[in-house]
Parts: sequence; structure tokens; C-alpha cells
Amino acid sequence: MRVAPSFGKYSGWSFFNPNQAMNATSLLRLNVGFIIHESVGYSRKFPISVDLIEIQPDLVLSEMDGNIKVTRTAEGLLVQVKMVAKVSIECVRCLDSFSQLLYIDFTDLYNFAHHISDESDLIVPENGILDMTPSIREEMQVAIPIKPLCRPDCKGLCPVCGENRNIVQCDHHQDSIDPRLESLRTLLNGE
Repeated sequence: MRVAPSFGKYSGWSFFNPNQAMNATSLLRLNVGFIIHESVGYSRKFPISVDLIEIQPDLVLSEMDGNIKVTRTAEGLLVQVKMVAKVSIECVRCLDSFSQLLYIDFTDLYNFAHHISDESDLIVPENGILDMTPSIREEMQVAIPIKPLCRPDCKGLCPVCGENRNIVQCDHHQDSIDPRLESLRTLLNGE
């Protein structure tokens, strides 16, 4: 993997066009073959910092920054991931796009082939390259809120004209009520 030394915000990716999304295939594949041959307790941090990254098939993140720490254990490799990124999503109330900050913090244990306890265990690949793309994609997807709001006090859309009430002040009266429920209004008004 091409992990460049850290030089500020882009961690050495100065040749990268920040307006074009980088493919995650190369950035999130870590060559950990040398760690396998180290003694138990050895660890190495892989800094990840990129302006724009596309994780196939459907996730585009901006300002992704964080670390992947790989530690040699007796059973295999302990991988600890801490990252922050932004994703462009739509507010559920006003339907405007906004940038949502996502935080992920997870740990995986990749077992050596001779330490496998069941089929669900992650295994250290024979070539020594860990592809963190699926795990990071999954954790980022889970970090996206179910009902994202551009701001807590978002007023949403006007139900009459459809204008964004955060931008336009509508003078529509919502007095129209279903005639079958009109008798309930008298209870509310105390008549």
C-alpha cells in the first residue's frame, strides 16, 4: 500500500486532486505482512487523511481523517480504527443537502489461520494485505443518522406551498380541518 508520511492535512497525498474522489481500494488496503513477523505487542499506526474518498458502491466521504492501529497479538492482528468524516445527506424535514459529521471507533481481531475458532472469524490474509474498506464502509453507514436534520430547529417544508420554512416565511393558515374532526376543536377551545 502507498501510505505516505504525514505532511499536514493530506498526509502526503499532495499529488491528489482534492476535487476528484479517491478510490478507497488503494488507500484502505494496509500492508501488514511485516507486523506478522514481529513479536507480540508490536504495534504500528497508519494515518489516513484524505479530502474526498469514494467507497464503492454508494458512499462518498469528505474530509476523512483518522488512524488505523495494528497490534500483533498471540492470536493474530488487533486492528483499532478511529476516524471522522463528512457525508453529504438530505435533511428529513426541509430536504436540503447538508454535510453530516460521522465518527467511527471499532476494533477487529484478524486471526492467524491456525488460530481459527469458527467460520465467522476474520483471518489474516496470506499475502499480508488487510483490506479495511468493507469494515470502514459498514461502520460509516451505521454512523449515518436514521433521521438526519440540518439543524435541531429545522422548520421543514410548508405543507401548503412546499417552500422551505427556514428560508421563506409563509402566511398560510392551517385552519382547515377535516369536518369530521370539527367537534374536537370545540373541546380544545373550551367552548
